[in-house]
Amino acid sequence: MSLFDTPFDPAREAALVTGAGNGIGRAIAVELASAGASVVVGYRTGQHEAEEVAREIGGRAVQADV
Repeated sequence: MSLFDTPFDPAREAALVTGAGNGIGRAIAVELASAGASVVVGYRTGQHEAEEVAREIGGRAVQADV
């Protein structure tokens, strides 16, 4: 059995979404959270926006320079 034989279940997954304070990153974070994934909102700048998204989706925001 390979990784690709297993159906994707977002409720069992954790996701780090970089740039999730706005735009496409925000939309991805919101969708993953609504599907049940645990989401970490990564940001380099824009702490306020990232923390707002994290509160909205029940995740957490972390500053990182990846």
